[in-house]
Amino acid sequence: MAENNIIANAQHWKKENIVEGYTLWFTGLSGSGKSTIAEKLAIRLEREYGELVERLDGDIVRQHLTSDLGFSKEDRDRNIERVSFVAKLLSRNGIAVLASFISPYIERRNKTRDMVTNFIEVYVKCSVEVCEERDVKGLYKMARNGEIENFTGISDPYEEPEDPEIVLETDKETIDKSVQKVIDYLLTKEYIEEP
Repeated sequence: MAENNIIANAQHWKKENIVEGYTLWFTGLSGSGKSTIAEKLAIRLEREYGELVERLDGDIVRQHLTSDLGFSKEDRDRNIERVSFVAKLLSRNGIAVLASFISPYIERRNKTRDMVTNFIEVYVKCSVEVCEERDVKGLYKMARNGEIENFTGISDPYEEPEDPEIVLETDKETIDKSVQKVIDYLLTKEYIEEP
């Protein structure tokens, strides 16, 4: 009997004391500024607001978690499916997840929305022309020359979000302004509190 009470109290304590996290899902073309904004935002959330933050970034994830996948639609969907599962585990346990992925397909992003705790879609909007100008790796040039297949925005489509929670127009605003827009949203929706 006493053992049952201990278990019940432990379960009650767990439910009462674990604060749900959230997932900021940065989607946009290569070179739009997703990773740059997420990096600066992570620093501010940790230092100014005391958040526990984990970043999930496309390039890093492809090196370690999804190195077996290519860039066909099926592989891209599988890549995002795996990342979504990780984001789900983290966000439901009080972590602020900053996920930066091109994630070009609406259907797959919507599936992520359905499975992840407190999903916030952040559309990092930037014209292909500006993204191409910023491209230090020369990926757009290679894609235009046919050296890279299935390149989003050139030989593969990017489906713009239909109703994102946040839109960052990075070809028209500074990185700091974009970061502040996300902070303001999180404050307004009470995901974070003023220090």
